Amino acid sequence: MPSKPEQNSFMRPARRLNRALEAQVPQKALRDLTNRLRYGPDAPLSDETLYVDPRAILSAYSPKKSPKAPNFRRRHSGQVVGGDWDLARAPIEGNFKLISCRMHFEDGVPWDDTPLLHSMKAQIAAGKEPDECKTVYDLARRYARLDQIFAETRQTGRLKSRTETSDHYRREHGGIFVHVTRDGTMLRAGGGNHRFAIAWILGLPEIPVQLGVIHADAVREGLHKTLRLPLSKRTAPA
Repeated sequence: MPSKPEQNSFMRPARRLNRALEAQVPQKALRDLTNRLRYGPDAPLSDETLYVDPRAILSAYSPKKSPKAPNFRRRHSGQVVGGDWDLARAPIEGNFKLISCRMHFEDGVPWDDTPLLHSMKAQIAAGKEPDECKTVYDLARRYARLDQIFAETRQTGRLKSRTETSDHYRREHGGIFVHVTRDGTMLRAGGGNHRFAIAWILGLPEIPVQLGVIHADAVREGLHKTLRLPLSKRTAPA
């Protein structure tokens, strides 16, 4: 019987394969190839990293606002989509998790007294697993870790990219998720809500984000080429 280290070495490739299949990496690789054939070598890439001032994100994508607005998920990262889907928006400050994070980090309200934790505890009591938390103990561990991330981010003045984290495995997958509208504006789109809230509250000048869906007009104008550059490397328009 293999030793524990040997067992772990066998499990790691299998885990990476499972994660890749769950994230639909083969489909994304085909999408990247299709995008390059259609839009050239600088075409948008699935799961790629873009950069933005978090306070510049004023709206969230809200498919409930329009019957023409599909529900885009992380598996759709890198899709180029035309139409009016990007008009379905809601103000970012109404975000449930952002409100609770502001209560905790700005006003000192204990997590257990925030609307977010009340909701998550009710979901657990109903047999659900919000954010993969099965028990109240899981919640406590998750939000203790979030307090650590807040303290680390405040100390360093920056938010880590996914390539700097221990669970990274493909580009910016799992990062703060955004869609790009026809004029290059970014819309929050689920995934990474807490990290976005931390960056927003701390007023960080720049954060890395994961590309979701991008509007066809933005690609034709080449706006994604600018968005993938750190803010310090962008040149002001003439």
